Amino acid sequence: MRDGMRLLATVLALVAGLSLSACGKDPAPRPPLVLAAASTQEAMTEAAEAWAAQGHLKPTLSFAGSGALARQIATGAPADLFVSADSRWMDWVEGNVSLRHGTRDIVATNTLVLIAPKDSDAAFPEGGDWAKALDGGRLAIADPVAVPAGRYGKASLISIGAWDEVKDHVAQTADVRAALALVSRGDAPLGIVYGSDAIADEGVKVVGRFPDESHAPITYPIAIPDRSTATDAEGFRKFLLSPEGQSIFEKYGFGPPPLSGEPHEAGDAASGDEEPEA
Repeated sequence: MRDGMRLLATVLALVAGLSLSACGKDPAPRPPLVLAAASTQEAMTEAAEAWAAQGHLKPTLSFAGSGALARQIATGAPADLFVSADSRWMDWVEGNVSLRHGTRDIVATNTLVLIAPKDSDAAFPEGGDWAKALDGGRLAIADPVAVPAGRYGKASLISIGAWDEVKDHVAQTADVRAALALVSRGDAPLGIVYGSDAIADEGVKVVGRFPDESHAPITYPIAIPDRSTATDAEGFRKFLLSPEGQSIFEKYGFGPPPLSGEPHEAGDAASGDEEPEA
């Protein structure tokens, strides 16, 4: 709860700073405030810079776990654009805050990988001996209830029959980047992150990829909350979906949106006060 309140205070402070120039009779346009999943940090930062280079106001970016961001939007954070790391949290936001019609789409996809420190000789425990692979250490994984990367990770471990063996030996983190950092620093011998995260940190290496069928499709929904007042929010959204924006996501290890549009799984949507479950 403290982390959530701290994030909301930060977001509100950002907006307050951006609004100082809007006190006159002709308020100046303000850049869109974008709340985006932690795993998109490098791609979104470069995309914002590329958008600004075209003569637009540079979007203000705030990164955290999708669940934390979703809760902030539902409790009043004035986001102009939300990029989630899964459909469930976007569904939940849509059940609490109206989204602008026609703005919800998929901006990227991803893979799920097992990582180890760069100099480690670890390998993916193909035979199922995770205890031996961890060697007394812990498996770094994002919160498997509130954070999509953690939920995908838990689902994959259940699918391959490893969850019962590792569940008492996990280092649970607030978001996927925190799990990445634990492994990069050598504080955890193994970790579960997105393929794009592994590319973003030279201190880790990929020792295996979880089968796509072991977890739900990893998609990144994007949408504009209906209460957004930033005039450039739609332009930036379209830029992220454009060939130029997509090339930036590809550069950082993300996959393209599915050709048939956003995949929805039966029973995944959450609305009202019901938050997504693991």
